[in-house]
Amino acid sequence: MIEVAVIGSVEALGRATWDAVATAVPGSPFLHWGFLSALEEANAVGPRAGWVAQHFVARLTVPGLPARIVGLAPAWLKSHSMGEFVYDWAWADAAERAGLRYYPKLVIGAAFSPVTGPRLLVDPTLDPGLQRQIKRALLVAALDHARANDVSGVHLLFCTEDELAIAQELGMAHRLGCQFHWADAGYADFDAFLARFPSKRRNQIRRERRRVQEQGVTLTSQVGAEVEDRWIGTAFDFYGATVDRYVWGRRYLSKRVFELLWERMRPYLNLVLARRGDEVVGGSLNLQSHPDPRLLPALAASPTFAAAPVRRFGRYWGALAEVQDLHFEVCSYYAIEDSIRRGVSIFEAGAGGEGHKLGRGFLPARTHSAHLLFQPSFHDAIADFCRREKAHVEREIEVQSDEVFVR
Repeated sequence: MIEVAVIGSVEALGRATWDAVATAVPGSPFLHWGFLSALEEANAVGPRAGWVAQHFVARLTVPGLPARIVGLAPAWLKSHSMGEFVYDWAWADAAERAGLRYYPKLVIGAAFSPVTGPRLLVDPTLDPGLQRQIKRALLVAALDHARANDVSGVHLLFCTEDELAIAQELGMAHRLGCQFHWADAGYADFDAFLARFPSKRRNQIRRERRRVQEQGVTLTSQVGAEVEDRWIGTAFDFYGATVDRYVWGRRYLSKRVFELLWERMRPYLNLVLARRGDEVVGGSLNLQSHPDPRLLPALAASPTFAAAPVRRFGRYWGALAEVQDLHFEVCSYYAIEDSIRRGVSIFEAGAGGEGHKLGRGFLPARTHSAHLLFQPSFHDAIADFCRREKAHVEREIEVQSDEVFVR
């Protein structure tokens, strides 16, 4: 028997119980207890922030054995659409004009993190058929809970393809998106990667890298056990410098969040520092799908992780001084070079910036979300929009995929 309950915080379940499932699923560091508890404790999520936790917990009961937790689906009741990166403000506006209430809505996903990964977390040691049953039970419970609480609908964001298939079986509409990711094609080094570009583009990349070097800037990368405590404030400054540059930028995260990430998520951290002498002029704080084996050797060596590609997620970049082309070096070239050196298979540079990413070796990658609005005619309109948008996105992906490398 599979039973699903709802809890109001990850703390209600406790780290050991939550992470017994969450950390066993590769690709989900943004849904670990350490990440979610940092957001909760620092009040980045919560009622005042418009993120009311409604996390779903699946328990499996087998005759003669005690019940055990085998599945999780982190979710929130949202009173707005900020911090999600699957943009539905036009839907909310259309609902308002039609006299419908769009908020609150139930969102299943990773707060403030536009990265694809498992959203319905299930113990990977279970039989695949049972895993699918548990994922379905989690999503059915979310839909039932939303209906019972007069919520407008349910949104499953940046999910995997197998989760999407379950969502579509339950009547949810598929929304296709596109980001730009770098993937290792067996490159020996950065020069091997560079060799795939047309000569004009290769020369441009070399010029951009050389300009950074000529300004006296050098870069270093720290992973897991190498990440030093003294850079907590600097990483927060990277984040603040970027969001403050834009009129639409919002500081969702406080310095306290970064302090807690250092404390609770260090095995998954990657810190890039750009320095000119003793001055830090920029850098980025990223997360990785696999933990540093020096800190979590048993988990890193597990068959589940050994079979999964290592993914790096570009998250909090910033420039603390004016350095021409620093953004390209930190977030593209050096990030790729370091990924090749450290055996990272896929580098996701985050949302936005399609133009400059495409020209620097990041290829179109599909992202998936699923949506169910409980007002039938409104859901039908949203589903029709998603179908038409999908055709456009597919055409763009096909065209852009042919524009990067020499055939």
